[in-house]
Amino acid sequence: MNTSNETKTNLTMKGVVTGNPFKSVGVSRVLFVIITLVVFSLLVKLGLWQLSRATFKQEWQSTLIQRQQQQALTYDEMLAIVETSEASTSSQPETRLLTGYRLKISAKPVNNMMMLLDNQVYQGQVGYLAYQIFEITPEQPWIMVELGFVPANKDRRILPELTPLKTNYYTLVGRVYQKQPNPLSDRLDAEQLADAHTPVRFQNINIPALTDMFGHTLTSVVLQPDNVPNYHLPQPWIPIPLSAQKHQGYALQWFTMAAVFLGLMSWIAFRQFRR
Repeated sequence: MNTSNETKTNLTMKGVVTGNPFKSVGVSRVLFVIITLVVFSLLVKLGLWQLSRATFKQEWQSTLIQRQQQQALTYDEMLAIVETSEASTSSQPETRLLTGYRLKISAKPVNNMMMLLDNQVYQGQVGYLAYQIFEITPEQPWIMVELGFVPANKDRRILPELTPLKTNYYTLVGRVYQKQPNPLSDRLDAEQLADAHTPVRFQNINIPALTDMFGHTLTSVVLQPDNVPNYHLPQPWIPIPLSAQKHQGYALQWFTMAAVFLGLMSWIAFRQFRR
């Protein structure tokens, strides 16, 4: 019987692969393929996620338009919707927001305190959004009412001089909004009053913190009236900070990066295997 070496030689010459078929494949090549697939899949997944967000934003925009066309709600109706939304377990945070509903109330300011939401930008100008707290009835939750945008002084120590609305009853009609909490900074961070006439500057609309500050429950929605008595300040309205078109643009960028990355890695692989 012929030796095993002779048999192996004959098999090899006839084109039959013997031994470990992956022996000639280096570890570096395997890692190269794995890294290429992982990074390419990640880039494509990010692009698909941006497309899904764009679809959701288009649906959310349609919802806002429908709410604007509805009849203004009473305060009791709004409180009922607030309670339902807070009990919701929807996976999309925006769907729990009540932004865009119309509201009509008869209310009065609870005091003369003016509140200024810091770090706001309107038409390229930095400033504040001014608010007063209003009472509908003593038993019901109070509500924040936006008075409008106020430009900031270059010296942050100088706050805008605003005249608060008198503690009379006003009929206010407008749209409500809620801001999504910022995961990086959602604290109220209200500054101490220098005197009773100094506005309170704060950093975020934190309803629980405001409730503790005033010692009275506040509803989670903020009212932006169509017309504020004795005020003519601009009222920015940006219910969707990032539009569907921007999400589509970001998706195109991710897909382009995926295509470029795959092309680059294919070129490198071709050069290496050709050697």
